[in-house]
Amino acid sequence: MNLSWILGLIILSQQVNMPGSLVITNNSHPISVVNRSNFSMHLPVLPIVDQQKLKKFMDRIDQHVTQNPKNAFIDKNGHIIPEQVGYCLNRQVFAENIFSYYFNNGSSEFEVPLLAIYPRIDSELLGNIRGEKIGEYITFFNSKNKERNNNIYLAAKAINNYVLFPGEIFSFNKVVGERTAGKGYMPATVIVKGELSEDYGGGICQVSSTLFNAVDNAGLNVVQRSSHSREVSYVPPKRDATVSWNGPDLIFKNEYNQPILIIAKSIENKLKIEIYSSDVITYTPKKVPYLPYEKHPQK
Repeated sequence: MNLSWILGLIILSQQVNMPGSLVITNNSHPISVVNRSNFSMHLPVLPIVDQQKLKKFMDRIDQHVTQNPKNAFIDKNGHIIPEQVGYCLNRQVFAENIFSYYFNNGSSEFEVPLLAIYPRIDSELLGNIRGEKIGEYITFFNSKNKERNNNIYLAAKAINNYVLFPGEIFSFNKVVGERTAGKGYMPATVIVKGELSEDYGGGICQVSSTLFNAVDNAGLNVVQRSSHSREVSYVPPKRDATVSWNGPDLIFKNEYNQPILIIAKSIENKLKIEIYSSDVITYTPKKVPYLPYEKHPQK
């Protein structure tokens, strides 16, 4: 709302009386009590709304009322947990209510106007794209290595229930994020220039490698993938996918005409990643190799 419109109101109404407070509620509970002076430019004669004050006030209200949406997801028992709609401040309606209060006499009260924020993934979509398994891969690890297993669990959890729509690109580093102690990652063995070392997040390359083989099995387009500088124990030679923050990444693209769903589970000494989609999808799977059974890491 521009200054000329405000001045026009002032000319028409001549002088506005300023007493009275405004009560703003959320779910019928007061969250703020203000008066006209909170928004005034303090000019000697004309009452004019200070746009910067109004913006800062709306920012504070928005922080108070905003609720982020939550995607629907599939739990460990295979049940679909419904989505949750989020909300944020409807700034246009809120500003209109403020101006109405400001340029009228007396006190006022209004409920915070909200805009719905719908989640990216809802129950209906999940129900449709879990109908056809188009790819999977399983790797094994030593269940006694607690630090490494913790990192595998966290990285698998980060990609679990991820939905990639047609034409979208998946970046392992972007989806999983930086591997830090603050996120629960622990120091474990990593391969750096052919040598064994210790770093936070050691072990997550087993997750990226398992994911690579699963999406390759599903016939998805692998855009970027690098092997370690030495062989690893959980996949055949040259079937691994090394990743590091600000370094190598695993990137693939969904070129199918249906969304795909990633399900990742870490149970005991087994990591299983499955790729699902709609039962109407037309896809071209690929056969991918496994390690011989006798070469699997001991439980």
